[in-house]
Amino acid sequence: MQSKTHSAARRGALAATVSFLVWGIVPLYWKQMEAIGAFELIAHRIVWSLLFLLGIVAWQRSFKALRPAFTQWDVFASALLSSLLLAVNWTLYVWAVNSGHVIESSLGYFLTPLCNVALGRTFLHERLRVLQWTAVAFAGVGVVLLLFHAGQGPWIALSLAVTWSLYGFLKKRSALGAVPGLTFETLALLPVAAAFLLWQAHLGVGALGSAGPGLHALIVGSGVVTTIPLLLFAYGARRLRLATLGVLQYIAPTVQFLLGLLVYHEPFDAASLQACSLIWCGLVLYTADSFWSQRSKLWAAADAA
Repeated sequence: MQSKTHSAARRGALAATVSFLVWGIVPLYWKQMEAIGAFELIAHRIVWSLLFLLGIVAWQRSFKALRPAFTQWDVFASALLSSLLLAVNWTLYVWAVNSGHVIESSLGYFLTPLCNVALGRTFLHERLRVLQWTAVAFAGVGVVLLLFHAGQGPWIALSLAVTWSLYGFLKKRSALGAVPGLTFETLALLPVAAAFLLWQAHLGVGALGSAGPGLHALIVGSGVVTTIPLLLFAYGARRLRLATLGVLQYIAPTVQFLLGLLVYHEPFDAASLQACSLIWCGLVLYTADSFWSQRSKLWAAADAA
C-alpha cells in the first residue's frame, strides 16, 4: 500500500513539474504571436480550449458533471465569476508578455502565495502564524520599494496575483471538478469570444484566414497549450501534499523571470533587485512555514497513532 502511495506521489510530482515548466516557458509561445492583439489571442484561446475540453469531456462521458452549473444558482454564479477572473488574468498576462513585461509578470506569480494568505485571513478569518505575518510584511515592503523606485505601482504583477489568487480561491470552493469547471468557464466566455472574432473577420482585420499557415497552427494550438498544463496540474494536486505543491509552483515564475532577464533582456536594475529580494525572502519564509506546519501535523498524527 505504501509503495502505491509513493508511486502516486512520484507521478503527481512529475505531472505538476511538467505543468509548471510549461507555464514557465509559455511566454516563448505567445511571443511568436505578438503581432496579434491580446484580446484576439484570448478570444482564440477560449474557442480552441473549449473545443479541446469538450473532446475530453466526451471521451470521459462526463457531460452530467456539468449539470450543477446549470441547475444550481450558487454553483453557476461562482463558476461565472471564475470565468471572468480567468479571462482578465489571461488577457493581462498575454498583453504583458507581448509588451515586454515578462519579468513583472513573473513577479505577479511569485506574489500569488502571499495573496492566498491574505485572502484566507480576509475571507476565511484564518489566523496567521508569525512566519506568515513576517512573509507578508517582507513582500509588502518590496512592493512599496518598487512603487517608490518606479514612481508607479507594479500594477501588472499585483493584478495578476490578485486575479489568480481569487480564481484559485473560488476553484477551491467550487462544486465542479477540474475538467467540468474549466469547460463551463470557457463555455461561459464563448459568446463574447466568438462575437469578437466574427466582428474581426467582418472588418477583415482578424488573423484567422489572413495569416500564414505557421501562425494559424500557433493560434489553433493555443487551446492545447492552455489546457494540457491545467490538467497536469489538477492531476498532480490530487496526489501531492500542499507543501510540496507550494514549492513546485515557484518553477513557473522562476523560468519566466530568467526568460525576461536572459532572453528578452528586459531592464532590471539594482533597485528592482533589492525590492524583489525582499519579496523572495518573504516567499522563503512562507515556504519554510508551510513545511514546518506540514511536518508538525505528520508528527501529531504519528503520536496519535
